[in-house]
Amino acid sequence: MKRKSAKRTLARIVIALCCAALLWIGYLLWLMGSLTDNPETKGDVGIVLGAALWGDKPSPGLRERLDKAVELYRTGRIPGLIVSGGAGSAQEIGESRLTEAEGMRNYLLEQGIPRDVIWMENQSTDTYENLLFSKSIVQEHHWRKVVIITHQYHAARALDMAEFLGYEYPAAAPVASKVLMMSWHKSRETLAWTKWTLDKLLLTVGFKG
Repeated sequence: MKRKSAKRTLARIVIALCCAALLWIGYLLWLMGSLTDNPETKGDVGIVLGAALWGDKPSPGLRERLDKAVELYRTGRIPGLIVSGGAGSAQEIGESRLTEAEGMRNYLLEQGIPRDVIWMENQSTDTYENLLFSKSIVQEHHWRKVVIITHQYHAARALDMAEFLGYEYPAAAPVASKVLMMSWHKSRETLAWTKWTLDKLLLTVGFKG
């Protein structure tokens, strides 16, 4: 009897954990689609979050972010841009001589964006560092309203990180991708959100620097 009772208890625990996991995944998928670009959103500067370079050129997904940045600049919603991204993965380093920020800046220059309204943050290796290191540039210029430019599935986590880092008035201008395989990227983002939730807890209690 005790063995049967223990098995039933274990089964209930497993079912409860599976239900909790499904609810968590559903919540994250909702978050990934919750933000849309508001044409009324304006800022003192935009931060374009980096992604892979193909050779020395932005990948198709990164071009979508940069094209959104060009649109925001040309329509007067932001007067300047921070491009944020370091050397990327080991594979990307072998393929490119540039940091992500350098590749992004070059693309923006080709689109006619003036060099003097582009600032580079080229040390970061992930989204948290994108925003952490870009904050120094924001503070140096006394900017208050920042518009984060990234894909829609990525925007909610990036905005949450900006709020955690103490950005004064963060907003997002999400891009709905036409070139990315969203099933793959949303699966990765689910894991990244879960990791960020744990990291945020550890940072809050001082166990992670």
